Amino acid sequence: MSHFEPPIHWSDHEDIAMKLYERFGDEFNEGRIYRIRFTDLLEWILEIPNFDGKREQSTEGHLEMIQSAWVYEWRDNQK
Repeated sequence: MSHFEPPIHWSDHEDIAMKLYERFGDEFNEGRIYRIRFTDLLEWILEIPNFDGKREQSTEGHLEMIQSAWVYEWRDNQK
């Protein structure tokens, strides 16, 4: 029996952040996450399996929220 994962959309900031942390782990710490260029962040998000958003739907606000959520995800995993 396969595990179903619902599609991830631009507004699913925490889910995207978890996927980014799963991909990069501790390769990026808090300081490095905040210095990631949005062009790179956008590409990484579009590569996430089950991500159902389109490049044209991306906004700076979404990218900022995802970046912040990624920092919180990283912090939570440092304990």
